[in-house]
Amino acid sequence: MKIAIIDYGAGNVQSVLFALERLGFQGILTDDWNEIKTADKVIFPGVGEAGTAMKKLSDKGLAALIPTLKQPILGICLGMQLMCKSTQEGNTKGLGIFNVEVIKFTNQVKVPQMGWNMIYNLQSPLFEGIQEEEFMYLVHSFYASKCDESIATTNYETEYSSALQKNNFYGVQFHPEKSGTAGEQILKNFLQLTTDY
Repeated sequence: MKIAIIDYGAGNVQSVLFALERLGFQGILTDDWNEIKTADKVIFPGVGEAGTAMKKLSDKGLAALIPTLKQPILGICLGMQLMCKSTQEGNTKGLGIFNVEVIKFTNQVKVPQMGWNMIYNLQSPLFEGIQEEEFMYLVHSFYASKCDESIATTNYETEYSSALQKNNFYGVQFHPEKSGTAGEQILKNFLQLTTDY
């Protein structure tokens, strides 16, 4: 199986590569259009500031490519946020795949949310074998509101979307690659997804 990890200089991709290796798969870190288009699965990681990351994506032509992909694609953390309509971080326009805005937690809570929190209302084959209220590892200051495309919910100050899905596009706010055996199960489930889109 060919697994492309989108390389745009935003994020610690090593932990994703290591998690895939633990599952017996080899990921290819690439910004090559053809490599990405011909992959069986695509992972879109991200750590950092949204405006800077979006500029890097645009400069490499990847902002135009990603919304056209037909195979299953998984956005992780900032990757998921950039797949949304927009984010308040730097007033950045996103890729518009998910019809939801990413907003900032208020100063009423500790920001960023860092550590383990529960995911629930799980509604996707992505969560096959994952129990309701399983704990996942998160580090973020911005969140996607609850919407029609939510497939998992987390509560921190308010309920928000900790995972989204639209057709072949999946996004998770948490880091499955840093979330122990449950996180690895989610990655495994993603690698087993088929697509009819």
